[in-house]
Amino acid sequence: MLFTNCSNDNKSTSDNLIFPKGEPGPEKNFTGKAYNFGLVPSDSTYNTLVGNVYFEAGARSNWHMHPGGQILIITDGEGYHQIEGQPRQIMKKGDVIKCPPNTKHWHGATPSASLSQMYIVPNTNRGIVTWLEPVTDEQYNPANKTQMKITRP
Repeated sequence: MLFTNCSNDNKSTSDNLIFPKGEPGPEKNFTGKAYNFGLVPSDSTYNTLVGNVYFEAGARSNWHMHPGGQILIITDGEGYHQIEGQPRQIMKKGDVIKCPPNTKHWHGATPSASLSQMYIVPNTNRGIVTWLEPVTDEQYNPANKTQMKITRP
């Protein structure tokens, strides 16, 4: 399968989406507007959940953990990802992020660009997600701006 985007800027719009925008995410788990579209439901054969989340500019998840880990594939836009205790990372189209099992983290769009990400949650027999507290404005946009770019192999 080939994924392509003819846009020459980093600002994603819902017109550039590979998958439908999906259903609004619960306000208790997100700051701003985020939408989920399920692609592969979890079952006892594959024990994997796959879907896509579209974050409008400025939207982000709460802190959360996945008992079986999580893989993110950025399909459009620009966003942030942070594991607790580590610098915030910048994510862009084509980046792949692996979050280890039971690791507290969050992800979302930058203030000026939306983000589309495919998520893969393996080992769903261990559980899918534990939602935690919201990411504060200070955590989302820290004054010290310590952050890292995702490095590709």
